[in-house]
Amino acid sequence: MMRTTRFRRPLPLAARTLFTTLAAALAAVLAVAFAAVLSAAPAGAAPPAHVTGISDLGPQVLQVDVYSPSMDRVISNTVLRPPGGGPAPVLYLLGGVRGGTDGVSWLNDSAYEQFFADKNVTVVTPVGGPFSEYTDWRFDDPILGPARANQWQTYLTRELPPAIDAEFATTGRNAIAGLSMSAGPAIDLAIQAPGLYQAAGSYSGCPINGGVFGAAQVSSVVLAGGGSASNMWGPPGSAGWAAHDQFARAGELRGTAVYLGSASGIPGEVDALAPYQLFGAATGGGAVEAIADACTAAFSRRLDDVGVPHTFVHRDRGAHTWGLFEAELRESWFTVIGPALGT
Repeated sequence: MMRTTRFRRPLPLAARTLFTTLAAALAAVLAVAFAAVLSAAPAGAAPPAHVTGISDLGPQVLQVDVYSPSMDRVISNTVLRPPGGGPAPVLYLLGGVRGGTDGVSWLNDSAYEQFFADKNVTVVTPVGGPFSEYTDWRFDDPILGPARANQWQTYLTRELPPAIDAEFATTGRNAIAGLSMSAGPAIDLAIQAPGLYQAAGSYSGCPINGGVFGAAQVSSVVLAGGGSASNMWGPPGSAGWAAHDQFARAGELRGTAVYLGSASGIPGEVDALAPYQLFGAATGGGAVEAIADACTAAFSRRLDDVGVPHTFVHRDRGAHTWGLFEAELRESWFTVIGPALGT
C-alpha cells in the first residue's frame, strides 16, 4: 500500500505571532484560575462538623462532643439513645436560659430520661449558648463573647444534624423543642430551616421577636446575661430582627406540626412544689410564666389567622417550673411530636 505524505505549509509570521500571544494569555488565565482553586481550599481548611468523642453518662445516656466549624470549637451534647439502638428519628431538645452550663438541665432537673427510656427516638440536647437565643450573632459582645463563638443557628441546623446522622442510626425525621428562653428560638429555627424539622414545640416561652413587645422580651433575656441584643441581630427593628420574627413569618410553619404550651403563672399540682416553695414560685417564675402565657396565646391566634394547624394547651395552674416543662414535653410527645416523627 502506498502511503501519501502531506507537508503542511508553515504559518505566516503574523499568524504565528497571534497564536503565540493567545497561548500565553490562555496559560496566564489558567494559572490564575488554578491559584484561585488552591486558595479556596487551603490545606489547613477547617474539617466539617464531626463527632470528636463519646462518653457514657448512664444506661442510655451519652455525652457526645461535636466539632463546630462555624464556632471553631467542640460543643458537648447530651444524647439519649433509644432501646435496642436501631434506626430512630431525632428530637433536638433545647435547654433553658443558661443552656445547661450551670448544671440546670433536662438531665438533672426532670425525669425525661425515664420518660424516653422506652421511646424509639434519639434525644439531643446541646450544652452551651447561655443567653444566646440560639441564633447566629452578628457582632462581638463584651460579655457574651465574640460573634464567632455564638453561631448557634448554624450549629443546630447545619452542623449538628449531619454529625448525629453520621454517628447514629437515624431515620431522617427530626423535631425541635425548647423551654423558656429556648422556646421561641425552637420555633424560629423551624422557620429558618424549612424542611429540616417535622415538628416544633414551645414550652412556656415567647415565640414573638418582633414589635415593641418582642424586642423587649428578647432584650431582657440577653441583658440578664449581661449582653446586648443589638450585638445579636443589629438594632431592634432592623432587617435582622425582622428575619427572626416568628409572628410575621408564622405562615412559613405550614406543613410543620406545632405544639404550644403555657400556664397562668399560678402555682399548682403540676409544679410539684413543697409548701415553702409556693411563694417564691408565684412571685418569681409565676410572673415569667404569666408573660409567656400571654405571648403564647397571641402567637396561637396568629397561627389561626394565617391558617397554620397547631396544638395550643393553656393550663390554669403552672408557674414556670421543671414540673410544668416536663408535663408540656410529655403532652407534646403524645399529641404532636411523636406522631410527626412516626413513632
